[in-house]
Amino acid sequence: MKQNFLTVVIGALLLLIFGLLLFVFQVRQSEVAVVTTFGKPTAQPYDQPGAYFKWPWPIQKVYKFDQRVQNFNDKFSENLTADNNNLLTSVYVGWKISDAKSFFPKFAGGSVPAAQRMLESMLRSAKSAVIGRHTLSQFVNANPQELQFEAIEQEIAQSVQAQLQTNRCGIALEFLGFKKIGLPESVTQAVFARMTSERAMLISRAQYEGEAEAQKIKSAANRQASETVNNAVAGATRLRGEGEAQAAKVLPVFQQNPALANFLLRIDALQQSLNQRATLIFDERTPPFDLFTGLPANAAAK
Repeated sequence: MKQNFLTVVIGALLLLIFGLLLFVFQVRQSEVAVVTTFGKPTAQPYDQPGAYFKWPWPIQKVYKFDQRVQNFNDKFSENLTADNNNLLTSVYVGWKISDAKSFFPKFAGGSVPAAQRMLESMLRSAKSAVIGRHTLSQFVNANPQELQFEAIEQEIAQSVQAQLQTNRCGIALEFLGFKKIGLPESVTQAVFARMTSERAMLISRAQYEGEAEAQKIKSAANRQASETVNNAVAGATRLRGEGEAQAAKVLPVFQQNPALANFLLRIDALQQSLNQRATLIFDERTPPFDLFTGLPANAAAK
């Protein structure tokens, strides 16, 4: 009796599980689901996690897609720039399914590899067109200010996104950027030669500006030195003239009594020497200190 009851319970559980598998499906956090009725999408995609009801196959079928960002790198390919130089580039791309209802019929039941192949084709055409509108110097240049990587990446991304919207692919481009840039051997030599020429021009300009600045400084210094010498000569001439004028005034007086004039000059020089308190060590034979010659010792001390 107990064994029959256990068998019935197990059978009921199996029927319940089987019924759930037939009539219920689950959507995870990173998924989006499209439900088809007899092969055609009949409802909005299920993009919220949870359990949902469906009719069993062959009436309805559930297709689930990964909502996370997919990424890939295109091939390292060669394109021609606006100034007819070959440029090797590789681009990395991140994309995701933005509209599962449009994505599902576009790529044979929602095939992600098929979507990536179509995206790679769009990327090749967009990259070729955008690179063809820019010169090589905007990709390879010694001056960082002339590089335009970000602007070119945005142009490629906008071109690819426009193609995706036109074709109603249900795909959104999340990011795009250059992974690798290279030059063929012939172009490399030409680029190096041009960079060497540009550097030589910069060096020549710097040398010219330095020489011009040095000449300017030298001219200013010569002008200032000339002004200083001229001012000194003018000052000396003025002082000489004043001295000669003063001498012309006192010369008649000195000529009347030369001995007295000599004595007064020595007294004046001695007075100038003793204006401040000081201890003097001098030779009595040297004017004007020869006035102390022959004086008593106590008088000299005073």
